[in-house]
Amino acid sequence: MINQVARFGIFCFLLLSMFSCNQNEKTANEAIEEIRAEYAPDKRVALWDVKMEGGELTGETNLPLALQELEESLSAKEIRFENSVVLLPEADLDGKEFAIVTISVANIRSQPRHSAELSTQAIMGTPLNVLKKQGSWYLVQTPDRYLSWVDSGGIQLMNKAEFDEWNEAEKIIYTGLVGYIYETANSNEKISDLAAGNILRKISENSNSVEVALPDGRTGFVKKQDIHSLKDWVTNINPVPEKLIETAKSMMGVPYLWGGTSVKGMDCSGFTKTVYFLNGRVIPRDASQQIHEGEFVDSEKNWDNLEVGDLLFFGRPATEDQPERVIHVGMWIGNDQFIHASGRIRVSSFDEESPLFDQYNLNRYLRTKRILKEPSENVLPVGQVVM
Repeated sequence: MINQVARFGIFCFLLLSMFSCNQNEKTANEAIEEIRAEYAPDKRVALWDVKMEGGELTGETNLPLALQELEESLSAKEIRFENSVVLLPEADLDGKEFAIVTISVANIRSQPRHSAELSTQAIMGTPLNVLKKQGSWYLVQTPDRYLSWVDSGGIQLMNKAEFDEWNEAEKIIYTGLVGYIYETANSNEKISDLAAGNILRKISENSNSVEVALPDGRTGFVKKQDIHSLKDWVTNINPVPEKLIETAKSMMGVPYLWGGTSVKGMDCSGFTKTVYFLNGRVIPRDASQQIHEGEFVDSEKNWDNLEVGDLLFFGRPATEDQPERVIHVGMWIGNDQFIHASGRIRVSSFDEESPLFDQYNLNRYLRTKRILKEPSENVLPVGQVVM
């Protein structure tokens, strides 16, 4: 009889312990989701892959403050746990937590393989934060905070001292659409191509060309046309309407490329991002991010309220059953016209009498935002990113 009572007591204890553990795990995972909602609502720009299992916190994140808040929250709830979360950058990088893009355009992918979807691109001279390594691929965060993978052939890894040295060096920016770096000042032998926005370290100059160094140490010469002192360019760049239109129209005919943000091919938001970068502003990567910046201008198709440089957003409006979905973006250039990437960079019109009339996008118009004149958290002066 005593043994039966003892066995029953042990059973009840185990059952209570199991219930308590399950309840603690549930409470912990609820806290994890609360932290996610606050710190990492957009997984494209913040990594929060954390969960609680069997009393152990596992996963990885690049958000130290979020992890600290989670630890404090669980401790306040008297939940015992072992913290095994990997805080990025990972230790295996041996201090090489920075990188500079060293090819004209680096393709940055959703997964660490060449067959993965193209998420975005980064051009030569772009600084990257390196978070971890897998094979020959690195998880990086771009200046617009996008998280994706780049293969080692497209970047030069650096420690903090090397990164600071690069940033402090005198540099030039290439503002033509496409060009080349040559082996010598008088040679036609090329060591790299160039794309609009590429940044190089300046070594010396003569009457016709500038000797430059790429981020990986290669050296060569660039013809003086279409290059500028980066410092002077950053200081003097002024995104006035005429310059925005000139930049945008210089890319007419460039092909559409999903994930592209360069003159080698671009998607709709990659196009607006590139136009703004070449006019001194770094804006978020995707249309669904860009729409949250700046000042609201219009949602009623009152085109007279729009100014050159305003961003027009298109997609599916919200209903009772589904949220709004932002699918497309273009830039207003005046005269009832906007320029956008649709098959190629092209101009469309909302004037029904125009041969460029775009009924399709007129029907899915959502609203217009102005990001030049209104301070916005995620719209940065280019000098804050590249210098």
